[in-house]
Amino acid sequence: MEKQDELVGVLNDLIRINHDRIEGYERAIKESKDSDIDLQAIFREMADQSSKYVSELTQEVARLGGDPADDTTVSGKVYRVWMDLKAAVTGQDRTSILASCEYGEDVAQKAYAAALESDAYLSTEVRQLIAEQKEALKKSHDIIKKYRDMHESINR
Repeated sequence: MEKQDELVGVLNDLIRINHDRIEGYERAIKESKDSDIDLQAIFREMADQSSKYVSELTQEVARLGGDPADDTTVSGKVYRVWMDLKAAVTGQDRTSILASCEYGEDVAQKAYAAALESDAYLSTEVRQLIAEQKEALKKSHDIIKKYRDMHESINR
């Protein structure tokens, strides 16, 4: 039972990270200008991606007999406050919004790496689920980074 509780804890951490991502991208949509339709579409896609991952992870937690997390991380709350402050200071600048999103993507990558390296027993199926989500999130990170780099070079 202890192994199962550990695994539920690991999966719930990933659920929380994905909740953070959803809230972060919804905030990014609000912070972006109406003319930033391209970014808004990407941000919506990223939020939808995390919604799918929350669903998959929640099913796994339920299968294990655990209670799926329905909150965000403490660091996610700190991240959103930081993003609010940054938006107030810098305005709704594309590069700043993308930099904030890239920071969030870095946090997600670290959380997934920690899950894969944890001492919790991960069945082959669970390990594969986490690894696949991590890989897809890495691609999302790279998209955000590419846009940020592009906008940084334009603004120089």
